[in-house]
Amino acid sequence: MNSHTLHPRTARTTGLLYLAVAVVAVPGFLVIRPMLFEPDSAAATLNNLVENETLARLGIGLELALVAAQALVGLSFYRLFRHVSAFAAGSLAAFALVNAVAALASAACLAAALSVALTSWSADPADAAGAAQLLYVLGGSFWDVASLFFGLWLIPMGVLALRSGMPRALGWILVVGGVGYILDGFVMYLAPAAGPVANLLVVPATVGEFWMIGWLLWHSFRPRAAAVTAPDATAATT
Repeated sequence: MNSHTLHPRTARTTGLLYLAVAVVAVPGFLVIRPMLFEPDSAAATLNNLVENETLARLGIGLELALVAAQALVGLSFYRLFRHVSAFAAGSLAAFALVNAVAALASAACLAAALSVALTSWSADPADAAGAAQLLYVLGGSFWDVASLFFGLWLIPMGVLALRSGMPRALGWILVVGGVGYILDGFVMYLAPAAGPVANLLVVPATVGEFWMIGWLLWHSFRPRAAAVTAPDATAATT
């Protein structure tokens, strides 16, 4: 199937939403969360939350933005690929929505941790620190176990890329990356000492995701994208 059958406007929307997922996920999870959460000290986590309330609220806001972006990009992928394979496109959208729910649960844990920290730290700092620490650990665990569904959504994405005329290397990297994310979830809990191996397992997924973002935006803005036929355009927007 020729990639020209992918409607340019839908490809652009999908690419921008996918980019938004990366833009809000990276600072929220990889930057702000480590600045607030001290895995070896509940008291330090509590102190960080109390002294950096604005930063904590920003982290919660970014996770909520991730929920919206993840849900919307899943639906946009479905719209883009449903004429290629309704089953694969529906699977991709369903797994994306599960990822959004996991992010929502994580955001709720962070919000609860901040609330505990701000309302209880002066009355009972020990209990407040323990509760805030537990909520942060729980929030992180939602991300960890959700890696299973993150891998599952990349596999149909790769299959759809292969079937729709995208670069075959892109499709296979996404499939391999999806399998890697699934394995990473099991390695994390069954063989925690194999951390470096787990980190390598997710590298193909990262490469594939950014390649997909770049390809979708390139496809939507290139001059030949205007050559999509009227029947294809109508089918992609109905």
